[in-house]
Amino acid sequence: MADESLSQNQVENLLKAMETVGDGPPQPQPTGSTGESGPVVGSVPQSSVGPGARITAYDFKRPERVGKDQMRAMHSLHEALARNFGAAISGMLRTMIEVKLLSVDQLTYSEFVFSLDNPSCFNVLKPIPLDGNWILDIAPSLSYAIIDRMLGGDPKPTDTLRRPLTEIENRLIGRIVDIFLKQLKESWENIIELDFEVESVESNPQLVQIVPPNEVVILVGFELMLAQNRGMLNLCIPFNTIENYNSKLSRNGWVGYGKGTPTKETKGKITTSIDRAPVDVVVTLARSKIRTGDLLDLSVGDIITTEKEIDAPMELAVQDVPKYHARAGAFKGKKAVQIESTIEKLSHNDRR
Repeated sequence: MADESLSQNQVENLLKAMETVGDGPPQPQPTGSTGESGPVVGSVPQSSVGPGARITAYDFKRPERVGKDQMRAMHSLHEALARNFGAAISGMLRTMIEVKLLSVDQLTYSEFVFSLDNPSCFNVLKPIPLDGNWILDIAPSLSYAIIDRMLGGDPKPTDTLRRPLTEIENRLIGRIVDIFLKQLKESWENIIELDFEVESVESNPQLVQIVPPNEVVILVGFELMLAQNRGMLNLCIPFNTIENYNSKLSRNGWVGYGKGTPTKETKGKITTSIDRAPVDVVVTLARSKIRTGDLLDLSVGDIITTEKEIDAPMELAVQDVPKYHARAGAFKGKKAVQIESTIEKLSHNDRR
């Protein structure tokens, strides 16, 4: 029976092959003194990869758990949030603040935490009725500029103070957090009705562990511009908290016109909205044509005759569309019209 143990040269060749996998097409490995060919590690048959094929590396430590449809939905969801939050915070601070949605990415929780400043304004949120927690982080450069503005100052870009927020400063920033959570609730109401509570406010993000370090999270990054100051506001959503709502995030109905079957509840909402919509109603007594010269010669007491008979019904239009025949009168001391019949629309053949 042949000896199946590897020689020292074969072991070294195996280690070199493992280091060079992916750098180019597999090459035959040199053999030991016996002349037998050594095994090739990580080789790909040439017949299975066509010329110019694009190979993407897959990292098993960072699985892509969030699909492209869900990521697009999250982007659209928080794009509207950025506009509404910018308008709300501008009104409170009485100055123009521009809010932009910079990115929506998925990464691990450890990568998110170690990318933040320390100290920071790290708010741990409780999204009721979901399990787990969300994170709202406000960069120090932004939080100090907002506090300066709230206290009547004119914030200018300076070196960021490297200290945690005081209790009073946390209360002031809490007003900004409340406005953001209100807009966040409205943005998510088509997916799920959420109520947000701030469980705690921390200064060191690395001390807060809401999910395991390798858990996938969705990071929504907003950039706020206050005068010459710029800062980031980050919303961290662990994927396991919203995993049960994947189907709703994948559907296009909540961002556009859905094709779902209407229910009594949706019909009732539409009917209620339409019933409250104001419309313009215009009643036309008569129409006539005169020459421009006659129009310029008109004076008080002149009479304009029309071709309409005195007992003919008047035309009642809704939003400039003729809808009814009506007759003039009075009701409870005010001028009024009584609808007599519906104006029938003429077909194309009748018009001809």
